[in-house]
Amino acid sequence: MEATEDSSAPSSERRPSIKDVAALAGVSWRTVSNVIHGHRYLRPETKEKVEAAIKELGYRPRVAARQLRGGKSQLLTLAVPYIANPYFASLAHAVVEAAGRENYVVLIDETLGLPEREKQVARGYGSILTDGIIFSPLSVPVGELVSLRDSTPLVLLGQHTANPDIDHVIVDNIASTRAATEHVVSLGRRRIGFLGYLAEGTLGTGDLRFAGYQQALQAAGIPLDPALVVGPASVSADAVTAEGDYSREEGFARAEHLIPRIHEFDAIVCANDLLAIGLMHAFRLHGIRIPEDIAVIGWDDSPEGAFTAPTLSTIAPDLRSIATLAVETLLGRMENPTREVVGLTAPHRLIVRGSTAG
Repeated sequence: MEATEDSSAPSSERRPSIKDVAALAGVSWRTVSNVIHGHRYLRPETKEKVEAAIKELGYRPRVAARQLRGGKSQLLTLAVPYIANPYFASLAHAVVEAAGRENYVVLIDETLGLPEREKQVARGYGSILTDGIIFSPLSVPVGELVSLRDSTPLVLLGQHTANPDIDHVIVDNIASTRAATEHVVSLGRRRIGFLGYLAEGTLGTGDLRFAGYQQALQAAGIPLDPALVVGPASVSADAVTAEGDYSREEGFARAEHLIPRIHEFDAIVCANDLLAIGLMHAFRLHGIRIPEDIAVIGWDDSPEGAFTAPTLSTIAPDLRSIATLAVETLLGRMENPTREVVGLTAPHRLIVRGSTAG
């Protein structure tokens, strides 16, 4: 005779339900619910039976469903391109801390800068329960993100995302890189290169920093020499990393191409610290002295930069401020979905270390 399935027993292929717990404990599902929610008026023996059944079955209450009915999950999502990048890792830490002060937990999504992943973020993830999203896009233009978004509160990070139709928090990339360039100009450097400009590729952070570099040269009366704008190098497939054009490996490869004409430069402004760190490593291997032969400055204040030899001068964005402003803006949008769009600028500062000052 063919066996029939016992519908009253929990299937090993599905998650046990509250009714499975009730059947095993010999009580109603409402009693199980009362135990889960800590109802005060329960007989000790009943509570013990239910708790034993929960443990035996490995039952986990469907918290998300209850939260959805209540309208809040107490979860925020931070979406960044590369979590391995020191800047985004430090930013994530700051956002977790800022959200924690408001009793929120942060889920972190790594988009890798892929357009479809970024569009999914803009759409609010669909099936993922989150109260709001803090998002640093890399590939999809802000206008398209605005057109794609659903009702999930969304705050964008990065100056290239500044848009009158959506909340955003930025650091002034132009002013900060102008300050970095002015610093090396003040040291008497005149043949100042720039590393990190891309004619094509990801959204405009590198372009904005290049604009700041240009402004500083113009203010100092130094003509822009295209030969000092260092383009991308051909990095071997084995050396390709998640940070792509802004990695240590890329900085090292570009430095290798510069060595034959290093006499043309007396300083290089790098679009981020990772490029600068890779560049400095190659220079050291070739006996090029920093800063005596060439000064180097980065952008990010990566923790690694304080331990390079020499230590790396850099622009330090105030990550704690960025995170706090982003979380506060997001919570404000959650409380009042129809309020005016908020656009905020976080501070930055110049940190002078051995790679420029000796």
